Amino acid sequence: MFTFALTHAYLIPLFPALAFLLIGPFTRNDKKLSATIAIFMMSLSFIFSIFVAMATQMYGITMNHPFVIQVIWAHVADLPLTMGIFVDPLTAMMLVVVTLVSLLVYIYSASYMADDPGMGRFFAFISLFSATMLGLVGAVSFLQLYVFWEGVGLCSYLLIGFYYEKVKAREAAKKAFITTRIGDFGMLVGIIILAVTFGTTDFLELRAIVPYYVMATGTTMITVIGLLLFMGAIGKSGQFPLHVWLLDAMEGPTPTSALIHAATMVAAGVFLVARAYFIFSESAIAMDFITGIGTFTAIFAACIAVTQTKFKSVLAYSTISQLGFMMAAVGLGAFSASMFHLVTHAFFKAMLFLCAGAIMHALHEETNIFRMGGLYKKMPLTFVCMVVGVLAISGIPPFSGFFSKDEILAAAMHAGGPVYAVLLAASFLTAFYMMRLLIIAFLGKNHSKYEAHEVDAFMRWPMLLLAVLTLITGLAGYYGGFSLWVNNGTPVHAALEPAVAVTGTAVSLAGFIAAYIVYGVAHISRKVALRRYGFLYSLVYNKFYIDELYDFFRRRFVYALAYALDWVDIHIFGGIMNGLGAYALGTSALLAAPANGQVQRYLLFFYAGVAILLVAALYWTVRILSYTGGVLG
Repeated sequence: MFTFALTHAYLIPLFPALAFLLIGPFTRNDKKLSATIAIFMMSLSFIFSIFVAMATQMYGITMNHPFVIQVIWAHVADLPLTMGIFVDPLTAMMLVVVTLVSLLVYIYSASYMADDPGMGRFFAFISLFSATMLGLVGAVSFLQLYVFWEGVGLCSYLLIGFYYEKVKAREAAKKAFITTRIGDFGMLVGIIILAVTFGTTDFLELRAIVPYYVMATGTTMITVIGLLLFMGAIGKSGQFPLHVWLLDAMEGPTPTSALIHAATMVAAGVFLVARAYFIFSESAIAMDFITGIGTFTAIFAACIAVTQTKFKSVLAYSTISQLGFMMAAVGLGAFSASMFHLVTHAFFKAMLFLCAGAIMHALHEETNIFRMGGLYKKMPLTFVCMVVGVLAISGIPPFSGFFSKDEILAAAMHAGGPVYAVLLAASFLTAFYMMRLLIIAFLGKNHSKYEAHEVDAFMRWPMLLLAVLTLITGLAGYYGGFSLWVNNGTPVHAALEPAVAVTGTAVSLAGFIAAYIVYGVAHISRKVALRRYGFLYSLVYNKFYIDELYDFFRRRFVYALAYALDWVDIHIFGGIMNGLGAYALGTSALLAAPANGQVQRYLLFFYAGVAILLVAALYWTVRILSYTGGVLG
């Protein structure tokens, strides 16, 4: 079975793709059947993924010796375009995480979306979304990766704009699609330069060629290619300055948020950097740039999360911040730590979003945390899951986030510079805003006009299973040797550093205490904070006015350029074409005027023409003879 799963790993993305093909045209009007098909197909993908992951252990498949099946799809000049499946520990890890989180979200959605008339359409879109993500993970080349990369972007557009009758949802979908296209354009240019420079986009071939190319020509071209590829990761993983779409993605159904913000779309950017690590690691400039962007994003998004009042907005900026941790880790060379945090984050963030969905479901889609409160009494299981998630994301032992974040902080400390201090500050803010969320929504006074209730089993069990995974994945990954399995080619067992572990835990506990003092004791509301801190609070609450800045640029420069080009198109190019058309019409009218059907006029023009020709012939005959000294000269 292990061999079969490994050699047929291409079926993993095909199962949800088949679900899409069945649900879309045939069963979308039958909610239960559509949900059953989607869940069944994703279950098959998950089972195959487990067998593939076990096969990598059994057959000695490592990062340096992957298992590859590929076929040549087409030739463009001398460039072969290949499609296939690339299996190494990184692929196996991502396959298991994506399929498991997707499966749990599907089960949760069967209840969450039960009253939605578009439930069948939702399961069609989300199946296609998972299929494209799984195809991206198993890509054998940059070309194949890019094809599925764009598929993920298209599916995110469909899911974010799922409630297309709402203006906000339509605008959010367009915003996500256009914003990520900016990064994708840079990525496409980088892939084209790769193909032109090396004559291939195949991962294995490039991994062998790139080091020799750098030795022969230096790192200039590799740096350019790396920075262009990283543009795609900036867009997909919501890194500054292309982070603005992630908050608006909350307009889609909450299960969509759980997938986009946990294990699929946003993880694609980190996966790209990991898959192309052999390129980035050859350029110190590219690695430093990745570290800088990741570190700044981590602290930038954490600051914004502190002031947000909507439940999913806090989690959205939390996602952006945690992705910044992962990017900073890759830039520092802590490859395994970054991937470890990707895994732990996928589980606890999916759980947190499912908890958000359960709360919204119970409170008639209420999202403002200051209109909640006292939920720990009415939703005890959801409260337990939230506590687990808060402790995990804050890095409290023995929860999973502690182990993965500790490795990142240790790498930052050894690298020197301000990165360690900034990430510690981001850790403090993470603990602060997550405890703030927990206190206001669950422990504070009830401000809701609705009577909350615990969710049903379809929604409850996925949350509980993710809570269990959040409890055990950190311990299992650390003591099970995750860094020996998923690495950058050099297996190194990551050991806990007591100084970093104690410091990180103390910083998180300090964040808890600060949040308790501010919101548990002083009960500071947004109005009070605005009155006390004025412009500073408004600046952070309004997300540093980045959206407004982009809107100003769009209106003043993009629209101005569009209007100028429109004027040029209408008055210059259009004028030229209209002038040519008018000339043709005028000429045809002039020539058509004599053709009125009167024979005598035709004869008149005929004889007039003959006379003109005879006069012209006589004139030129006289001129020629006089010039040559003829008889008339």
